[in-house]
Amino acid sequence: MIPKPIKVRSLKKYKLELTYSDGTTGIVDLSHLANKGVFSIWEKDDVFDKVYIDDETNAIAWNDEADVCPDSLFFKLKNMTFEEWKETQLAHAHD
Repeated sequence: MIPKPIKVRSLKKYKLELTYSDGTTGIVDLSHLANKGVFSIWEKDDVFDKVYIDDETNAIAWNDEADVCPDSLFFKLKNMTFEEWKETQLAHAHD
C-alpha cells in the first residue's frame, strides 16, 4: 500500500514540504502547475499557503477543485515510478 501524506507545509512560491506515513519526507516543486487551469487560484492572496490534506481522499488540496494526487507526489519525492516502487516492495516482501 502506498504511504499516505500526514503533513504538508507550503514553502516559498510553489514548493511544498511533505511527510508521509512511512517516514518519507522532502520538498516538491509544483511551479510547472502555476497559472494553469484550476491552479491559477494560487495567484490570489495567500491561497498557496492554505494547502491541506483532504480528509476523504488524502489529496494535497487548496479547495474542492484544486488538488494534486498524493501518490504522484510520493513517487516524485522517491524519484521513482510506481513500477519501480512496486518492485522494491515485492523484493522486501520476500526478505
